[in-house]
Amino acid sequence: MTIERANRTPGPVRITDVAALAGVSIGTASKALNGTGQLRDSTRQRVQEAASKLGFVFDARGRSLSSGRSFTVAVITTDSFGRFSIPVMLGAEDVMSAGQIAVLMCDTRDDPVREQHYLRSLAARRVDGIIVTGRTADPRPAVATDIPVVYVFTPSTDPNDISVTLDDAAGARVLAQHLVGLGRRRVAYVSGPSHAGPARRRADGAAEVLGERLIGQPLFGHWTEQWGRQAVDILLAQHTDLDAIACASDQIARGVCDRLRELGRSVPADIAVTGFDDWDVVALASRPPLTTVDLRLEELGRVAGRALLQLIDGAAAVSTVIEPTLVIRASTVGG
Repeated sequence: MTIERANRTPGPVRITDVAALAGVSIGTASKALNGTGQLRDSTRQRVQEAASKLGFVFDARGRSLSSGRSFTVAVITTDSFGRFSIPVMLGAEDVMSAGQIAVLMCDTRDDPVREQHYLRSLAARRVDGIIVTGRTADPRPAVATDIPVVYVFTPSTDPNDISVTLDDAAGARVLAQHLVGLGRRRVAYVSGPSHAGPARRRADGAAEVLGERLIGQPLFGHWTEQWGRQAVDILLAQHTDLDAIACASDQIARGVCDRLRELGRSVPADIAVTGFDDWDVVALASRPPLTTVDLRLEELGRVAGRALLQLIDGAAAVSTVIEPTLVIRASTVGG
């Protein structure tokens, strides 16, 4: 349905004007603009389109006082670099923006004292909810607050908390299935630190699919290109006939590709290489570009945002596990 601008007298745009243009009640217009209520998507979209056409602007103070809410949520993260937290926040904003909810970013820099300071400050500001994330998928202790909280990417150690996480093993399995489908029969696996949960889960997931195609035990090391280069030397000293190297991160895989090229091995003609994470600044800059898995971080953020809105509204929410998706590039299917 196309909305035409209604005739109205000059002056501030009121919600009654929005409701009239959208052809709904004032209550329905309020719910649509606040992101509350059980409305059809088409109705919510029609109201938002009407508000946009009229240039309607919320009175944030009045809205907060009348609702008892601040219409702000916070993202608390340990990921100073933003590799994981920025996409998560963007996904959450996709959901929050429909209700005109602002999202604040708080970087704790792995400092428990700083985290406690943020929690006190956010409570004083009466934020409606908190999303907790970080740069690792290993569980972390729950934050001590009465504010609704959802953990994303970095889960809570408390099973009663709501966590939105990534299925690392599923991502490794889909990459391994891709290599099997290409006919690779001598596959090595190079992972990150053995103490890291994602490194173990990705190695185990690949091993499930590869079976006898997996040569030797997975090599555990570091999340670095240097480790990828070192792993190539270790592997080729023992297995000169390997035809694929699956890696637990794009950084490792880029180091693998560089070292293979230095040794005169063609990727993927001689040895196929896969990464993990789909970190574009690494995966696309690799020579050749990496076949990898997309962590779907923005989707994690969107799911977390919806779960947080449920908690804020007093409804139940459930923990969710998201499966990553395969991204095929030249490191496995190039000429």
